[in-house]
Amino acid sequence: MKLLVAALESELSAFPATLPGFDRLVTGPGKLQATYALTRALDANAYEEIVVVGTAGGIDPALEHRVHEVGTAFQHDVTDLDGISGQHVSLPARVATGRDGVLIATGDHFVDDAEVTAVIRPTGASLVDMETYAYIWVAGQFDVPIRVFRAVSDSAEDGALTDWRDAVARCSAQLRAFILEEYGV
Repeated sequence: MKLLVAALESELSAFPATLPGFDRLVTGPGKLQATYALTRALDANAYEEIVVVGTAGGIDPALEHRVHEVGTAFQHDVTDLDGISGQHVSLPARVATGRDGVLIATGDHFVDDAEVTAVIRPTGASLVDMETYAYIWVAGQFDVPIRVFRAVSDSAEDGALTDWRDAVARCSAQLRAFILEEYGV
């Protein structure tokens, strides 16, 4: 059995209520809710794979507005004792799925500010979201393979929240088509 994970129910709006071979988990937004919900799910059941779907802001202007697989994540909203941004005091600077894919910057706030995006962009991240780092880290703690698919919903700059609200249904449909093609369900 696989576990289909999303932060918000709206990100699964194009998906059927049940998907053969998958349990479903909606964690809530942000790193803490993602960590808590996924930890509880993995503590209660054994899964062969975690499949995360959801939206992300595209901070690379050349990135197409489609579904992208994430390979690596870091936390853009933490600093270590030396003040180095993106480095946590006790967690790894980056976590990886073990698959090729884009770099995503995870933080606990919805990025909708050109100044914030300008600070994150030099890290090489293509996307920004609120949960991916947590999902990958928790999967690693349980030694469960994970794949993360993010549909680009907005530019993570001024007006991004409005863009996201308008785009979430489109993104869900893109993700549903992608999962159907990738997994045959």
